[in-house]
Amino acid sequence: MTRNLPGIALALAAVGLASFAHLTLPWAPTLTACVVLGVVVTSLPWPARVREILQPGLAASARRLLRIGIVLLGLKLSLVDIADLGWLVLGMIVLIVAATFALTLGMGRLLRLPGDQPLLIAAGFSVCGASAIGAMSGVTRSKDADQATPIALVTLCGTLAIAVLPALQPVLGLDAEQFGMWTGASVHDVGQVVATAQIAGPSALAIAVVVKLTRVALLAPMVAITGLVLKREGDGRRPALVPLFLVGFMVAVLVRTVIPLPDAVLQVADTAQLVLLGVALFGLGAAIRVGTLMRTGPRPLAVAAISWVAIAALSLGAVAVATAAGVPALR
Repeated sequence: MTRNLPGIALALAAVGLASFAHLTLPWAPTLTACVVLGVVVTSLPWPARVREILQPGLAASARRLLRIGIVLLGLKLSLVDIADLGWLVLGMIVLIVAATFALTLGMGRLLRLPGDQPLLIAAGFSVCGASAIGAMSGVTRSKDADQATPIALVTLCGTLAIAVLPALQPVLGLDAEQFGMWTGASVHDVGQVVATAQIAGPSALAIAVVVKLTRVALLAPMVAITGLVLKREGDGRRPALVPLFLVGFMVAVLVRTVIPLPDAVLQVADTAQLVLLGVALFGLGAAIRVGTLMRTGPRPLAVAAISWVAIAALSLGAVAVATAAGVPALR
């Protein structure tokens, strides 16, 4: 355990720096900044001995602490809030996630991306960014290095969304609530959703967060179905149908739904979840080698671009359908 401390300490310092950057620049989500800092730090010319000292803690952060953070993420979700969206919106969210996942996976395999990249990119773009990639890797047993390109791509597109979507709001004629639904249904990471939606005001932010967390709720069934498919394919990895940390995630959702937790408890859990995911995403970012990423060629970028445009277009269509149907949240 002690050999993990240097790497974890560095990751904690990075989370502190990322949090300060977010306070200074609200458009820069903390978790996105953690990934970027991880990339920057690993690109520095560290002596080989220093890298050896830091590596165990960074690896532990990227795996174990990520899973604990995902469990705590479940405390953000209340099934009551999700049900309040109505069956039409819920159905469209499920269809958007499923269609984006299938399209991205298919494009990744068509363009012959290596290893588990198609599956990891599909998870990240359809559900909740780098956190979903980390969760999916728990089933695929992907190495940290295999997650590098998917995480870099989902971070890039999610960061671009913070600038692109608000610029398109007046062009598309979306009011605050419509923009919030579009943002929640199409932007990848929770922090990126908050950074994008808050530009349009509190009403946009409120619906964006609920829609986004509804997508997060689909993480568990998506990973479970993937585990079942991998078992049937018999590829030798023998993944668990539902990893233990996703069971914890679902339990946390149920706890939030049926037990009136005090605000102080939720605040502590939210802070712990942010720190744990920040530490984990810094560790995952540190596994990204910019030189290697640059040599991957245009195919991963093409898959990411197609997926990004597809989920934005599908989500915009869902907003139009929900508006025409008179969904209360958009009135």
